[in-house]
Amino acid sequence: MLKLKAFHKTSFAVLLIALLLTLTACGNNNSSPSNTSGSSGSQSDTGSSGNSGGSDITLEFQQWWGVELPDGALQEIVDGFTAQTGIKIKLLSNPYADTRTQIAAGAAAGTMADVVGLDGSWVYDFAKQGAIANLTALMEADGYDDSQLSDQIRVDGNTFMIPVVNFAYPMYVNLDLVNEAGVSIPTNWTEFVNVTKTIKEKTGKAGWAIPLSTESPSGIQNNFMSWLWASGGSMLKDGKPNLAGNDDLIATLEFVKQLFDNGVVAQGAYAMKEADMVEEFTNGRVAFMTDSLAHLTTIKSEAPDLNIDFIPIPVKDGYTGKSGMDVANWGIGIAENSKYKAEAMKFIEYMMSPEVNAKLAVLANAFPGNIHAQPDYPADNTLFLKAYEIYQAGYAINEFTGLPTSEELMRQFDEQLQLYLDGDTKTAAEMLEKTQEIWVKAFK
Repeated sequence: MLKLKAFHKTSFAVLLIALLLTLTACGNNNSSPSNTSGSSGSQSDTGSSGNSGGSDITLEFQQWWGVELPDGALQEIVDGFTAQTGIKIKLLSNPYADTRTQIAAGAAAGTMADVVGLDGSWVYDFAKQGAIANLTALMEADGYDDSQLSDQIRVDGNTFMIPVVNFAYPMYVNLDLVNEAGVSIPTNWTEFVNVTKTIKEKTGKAGWAIPLSTESPSGIQNNFMSWLWASGGSMLKDGKPNLAGNDDLIATLEFVKQLFDNGVVAQGAYAMKEADMVEEFTNGRVAFMTDSLAHLTTIKSEAPDLNIDFIPIPVKDGYTGKSGMDVANWGIGIAENSKYKAEAMKFIEYMMSPEVNAKLAVLANAFPGNIHAQPDYPADNTLFLKAYEIYQAGYAINEFTGLPTSEELMRQFDEQLQLYLDGDTKTAAEMLEKTQEIWVKAFK
């Protein structure tokens, strides 16, 4: 340490001036603020300001797509955006249910990733919560032509999600189990009951699986209501709940309960999530499941010798009309807390460009979200082409998309369904009446 008393007055003055000059120079080195991740807060309604280049910007992109695509495929696609713009993309990839939980936590804390993968059933809640940005305003600010989009998910007239690719939900079949049991492919409910019972008796494997975890209740949408929609039924009337006294729904409930009573449903259904169901099927322990085409790549990769096929979902006995096929999508949105909304919108535009969108659709075994995209599906991908034929023979439907508190409606239905399956609620009609009373509160 310097002993100031040892200095003459002149020396002290020189030292003081030098010290002040040094501090001033250090302060000037921080003349431009550093950019941080988009999850720290919003600078403006439409994006960042005063930033002319993308080299210092990293956008976080949270989604479940990366784990369902071939290894490295999503990284390669987003790297193309970085090459064009200099804006880096940090992928946060986890399974669907985990991604939903993480995005919900980020929404509550205001720390959501800049760009998020969305399911259409989540949009209403996040939009009303103020967690996701108004894409209509961002598209208008950037002069983006949204007529090229196949669909947009809106709340109160404004777009909050853009479907990037769309997936059909056919019924997967393990042909090895079917052949081992010596049964034919079922086309109606009675045949399905008999076939799954025989498979269970002769192979010891489950005839059907349904994920009913209330933590991730999408099994109500994708695995329960798919039976109703396949037979031309509906859970809504004029956009409002139509559960009580709905004969089609009563019949569907009684049919599903019969499967549980017969012991042909994969064990652990109440705790099972979608990923668990897919694992059970991939490991050859389930004969039939209704699932997204998005999982076809994963299943074929993990079980290349599994002999699988797609079939239309069996319909109610006597039904001869067109079948509705459950559809879902990989949607994309922007966090309201992102500092870089304008840059995030550029990334979405890149993902929705015809060339990139077509490539993603092929990799994901999906249908493109840009109407001008021309996917070059491999001619030898016979399973995908068969699923596409089934899709074209019917009509796309998902009545949960855009409903208020959509996921909570699924959870409430799930809870009442379990009470019915366990015998605590005596009849299907009673179960639907109770669920109707709960659901209508969300529509007031």
